[in-house]
Amino acid sequence: MVQIKAARSWYIRVLYGALIYALSAGVAISQPIGTFAQFIAAFESKARQNGISSAIYGQAMGSVQNDTSIARRISGQPEFTTPIWEYIERRVSSGRISRGKLALARNQALFDAIGRRYGVDPFVLGAIWGIETDYGAVLSNSSLIKPILPSLASLVYQRRGRVALDEAELIAALQLVQAGHLPHTLVGSWAGAMGHLQVNSSILLSRGADGNGDGKVDVHNSLADALATSAALLNSFGYKSGVDWGFEITLPAGFDYSVASRTQMKPIEFFANRGVRRVSGREFSNLNQDVFLYLPAGKDGPKFLMTPNYLVLKSYNFSDSYALAVAHLTDRLKGAGRFVSPWPIQTKFPNLAQRIAIQNRLAQLGFYQGEVDGRIGPITQEAYKQYQLSNGILADGFITLETFYQLGG
Repeated sequence: MVQIKAARSWYIRVLYGALIYALSAGVAISQPIGTFAQFIAAFESKARQNGISSAIYGQAMGSVQNDTSIARRISGQPEFTTPIWEYIERRVSSGRISRGKLALARNQALFDAIGRRYGVDPFVLGAIWGIETDYGAVLSNSSLIKPILPSLASLVYQRRGRVALDEAELIAALQLVQAGHLPHTLVGSWAGAMGHLQVNSSILLSRGADGNGDGKVDVHNSLADALATSAALLNSFGYKSGVDWGFEITLPAGFDYSVASRTQMKPIEFFANRGVRRVSGREFSNLNQDVFLYLPAGKDGPKFLMTPNYLVLKSYNFSDSYALAVAHLTDRLKGAGRFVSPWPIQTKFPNLAQRIAIQNRLAQLGFYQGEVDGRIGPITQEAYKQYQLSNGILADGFITLETFYQLGG
């Protein structure tokens, strides 16, 4: 293993540059053009281009006011990343597990029916329900659930870093109004997600399903509609019926971590032949199942073989923390216990400026071709893994504060 020394001059130069970048990026994320009234007037032409009539636009947007809390929510992101184990601990709490078991028991016939109709594990739907709205409890909170047209209009007006996507969601919401939904019935989160399992207006428009057979789709007031819509959405992402999300495993000493790649799936047999075992003496039921090795906390944390259904959960919400929380809550609702291997809770992580500096340095070294935004995801982790491989370091791709100092020389 090579010894890498932190170069003080590089540290100061890159950290300063990253701080300037972070500050300037924070401003660029939220820069409205003109007044909100001017934005509403100007956006009508874009709505008309997408088939929205002037009458519907006036009905839906005529009285919409700027939600000033949106700007605060956009800019209120924490400087430090939340470790995946903290995210899971908060969202897969004992209270949420017990409430979920009761909620699923009360609605067992409905969950079983939706599961049979769509081929989706009812417990997966139950876990998404729990993570998204605490089994519907959040939906009655008027401080969190509001009409989405003002929220979406305010998001587009603020011009955060995904303007085109926000505009598309606002157009989809207007198309829902034109299809017969009243503006005040389209309610959801500050970012426009609606209903028990929190789907966006574009999803409701394209995948909305009538789960209770009343001839309409209402994901806010009908759990059946919400479950059917999300089940249809999971199927559209490629959900495979009867396939688990993955398995917690142990790795033998001297294992080659470089095979951990979600873009190159291999049959379980490939890993089993290299000494990979399920925890607690469990057996793999299908050695031909394609999986990838996932190390959410590197060499020192729990390790998993993930099936394509895990990537389906990531399609529902791109965050790995979210996907693993849903996966774990699915198992806990079935009666399984905690992960067997402990999390490395003493790990220290880089702040935003340091994460930007890490990406810049990896790019300078030719390992990173992604956007320099301080968001540590699979692309940055893969780049760091390639750096580790080229420097004789155990290549788990896990980026910590130590990574920042390693890259200093």
